[in-house]
Amino acid sequence: MIGITMGDPAGVGPEIILKAVAAMSAEDRAQTRIFGCLTTLQAAEVVVQTGLMPGQDVAVTDIPVVGAPLPWGKADARAGDAAFRFMEAAVKAALADEIGCIVTAPLNKAALNAAGHHYDGHTGMLAHLTGTPKAWMILASERLKVVHNSTHVSLRDAIDRATPDSILKTIRIGNEHLKRLGYDTPRIAVAGINPHCGEGGLFGTEDDTQIAPAVKAALAEGINVEGPIPADTVFHRAYSGAFDLVVAQYHDQGHIPVKLVAFDTAVNVSLGLPIDRTSVDHGTAFDIAGKGIASHENMEKAIAYARKLAAGRGH
Repeated sequence: MIGITMGDPAGVGPEIILKAVAAMSAEDRAQTRIFGCLTTLQAAEVVVQTGLMPGQDVAVTDIPVVGAPLPWGKADARAGDAAFRFMEAAVKAALADEIGCIVTAPLNKAALNAAGHHYDGHTGMLAHLTGTPKAWMILASERLKVVHNSTHVSLRDAIDRATPDSILKTIRIGNEHLKRLGYDTPRIAVAGINPHCGEGGLFGTEDDTQIAPAVKAALAEGINVEGPIPADTVFHRAYSGAFDLVVAQYHDQGHIPVKLVAFDTAVNVSLGLPIDRTSVDHGTAFDIAGKGIASHENMEKAIAYARKLAAGRGH
C-alpha cells in the first residue's frame, strides 16, 4: 500500500491527489490510501471533476478539519495543524507496516508553524515523528540526482554544518539509496563550497579542510566517490552522465540545477528514516488552488518512485 498525505488542505494537494488517483489503474488504486480530510477531498472533486468518489473508489483515512472545506489559497493555522495530523497518522501506519511508503502533497510552513508545529518542513517533521536524529533530502530526476548535506538553514549555518563527519554520512546515505534502486557501484560526485573549490586557498579553505577529508574517508570504505568538484561544472557533468549522484552542500546549490532541468518531474525523497517517503517538489501554489488547473505530473512521479521503494520493502 502507498499512503498519500493531503498536505495543506487549502493548497493544491487535494486536487493533484484526486487527478493522480483517477489516472491510476484499478490495481494501483486498490493499493493506495489517502490520509486527509474527506470533506475537503469531496470539495476538491467538485472542482476537478475526475468522477472519483473519495472513500469509495479510493481508500481514505478521514481526519476531520474544523471548518472544512477551508477557503482555497489562504494560509490558515487550522490547515497547518491538519497537515501535521495527516502526516502523524501516515507515519503511524508506516511504522506499523500497514503502508510501504508515504507520498506527501505540499504543506505551507507558515501555516504549520502558526499551528504550533515548529518544523522546517516535512523532512524535519518526519525525523521528529520517527525519532530519527537526522534525515536527508534527495531530489531525484531521470538524469540528475542530488542529495543535500543541509537544507533549510541559513547559508552561514550550512557552511558550518559541512563537517567531514556530516559529509561522510551524506555520501554513505546517498550510496546506500542508489544501491537500493539497483545501482551496483554508484558514481558519486561531491560539490565544493567555494568558487573553484577555493583555488588552493585563495577563495577559502573549507573545501580542503572539510570536504576533502570526507571524500578520502569514503574512498577508504570502498565508495566510488570523487571530489570536491567545483559546483559550476559538477552538475553539468552529472546531467551528461559522468555521475549518478551529486552531494550538494546546501539547499540552493542542489535545488537550482535540479529545478532547472526537471522542474515538473523531480521527486523529493527522504533518506535516513526507518520509513520511506517521497514528495512532490513544489509548494502549495495558493495562487491557483481551487481552480482545478494544477498539474498532477509531479505527484504521479512521486507515486511511481514510492512504489519502487515499497516493492523493495516487500510490499
